[in-house]
Amino acid sequence: MHRILLLGTGGIAGHHVEEFAGIPGCSIVACVDQLPGRAAAFAAASKIGDSFESLEAAIAWGQFDAAINATPDGAHRATTLALLGVGKHVFCEKPLAPNYADAFDMTQAAEAAGVINMVNLTYRNSPAIHEARRMVQAGEIGALRHVEASYRQSWLVSKSWGDWRVEDKWLWRLSSRHGSTGVLGDVGIHILDFATYGAGQDIVSLHADLVTFPKAEGERIGDYVLDANDSVAMTARLDCGALATIVASRYMTGHANDLSLALHGTQGAIKVETDGKASSLSACLGGDVDLQRWRTLDLPSVKRNARRFADALDAGRNGDPSFRRAADMQKLIDAAFESSAAKLPISVA
Repeated sequence: MHRILLLGTGGIAGHHVEEFAGIPGCSIVACVDQLPGRAAAFAAASKIGDSFESLEAAIAWGQFDAAINATPDGAHRATTLALLGVGKHVFCEKPLAPNYADAFDMTQAAEAAGVINMVNLTYRNSPAIHEARRMVQAGEIGALRHVEASYRQSWLVSKSWGDWRVEDKWLWRLSSRHGSTGVLGDVGIHILDFATYGAGQDIVSLHADLVTFPKAEGERIGDYVLDANDSVAMTARLDCGALATIVASRYMTGHANDLSLALHGTQGAIKVETDGKASSLSACLGGDVDLQRWRTLDLPSVKRNARRFADALDAGRNGDPSFRRAADMQKLIDAAFESSAAKLPISVA
């Protein structure tokens, strides 16, 4: 039995409890939250045996083999390094760290410790992205020439998730002073991983443009200075020579939380669509190329990230997406910020 510690009891924690409850051989045995009483209440509600108000106390207790790190982004580095320091396997929420330097340090520490290290990039749960990658790598669309990827949200236009003008849970995402790095920092890792994983290619250079649109008088609401980026568009070259266009925005009206990826090759094309729950894959191949006709494809089932983490624990071999993969995506995000500030393309070593 893999004994798992849940670090952090915020919104995403309940999702992890549900995921791991359905995985044989795994049990969340304790949870941690530094807010007084919160861990105990969560443990009682979730039927978790033990609770702690500090990671140090949980480590001193020690009766766990692995940890889910569901703390706020800024706490990932210190808490993960503490867990790695005592030889615990870690399943970390995204982003691994707010910058590449920290993410790389965490990667090196995990690899040196020889433990399982994975990051919960949720859109890897889509069957369509795995099948798209297989088709590209099998040569079913020929040589890859162009990639189009987009992450579409509309909460700055729609009130379907609430009113950002009056709710702190949205306002902080618009303010660098409150820890936000905008839409690029929030969902950039998702769309960059989605694009490059589906294409089976790495980005070797990119040119990004980050935009912050006017939203309120004086660009301020209360204590929130609204200076974080709202939209990003970038062009990128892949290591096979293909050209990619990658966009993310909170102003894409009519889309609550949608990702799409189109992969165009010399012999056909495929398109992935997902809203984080359902996903679809369509293709224009063979005789359909001359007819400009697309067909929806059947999809095989795939294991979700939590199950792949459990499988990695069983096998004693690291799974994917790993810390190293997440660090590589963070390097691209850092490069995009640099490119936009300099208004120049950036090579990514």
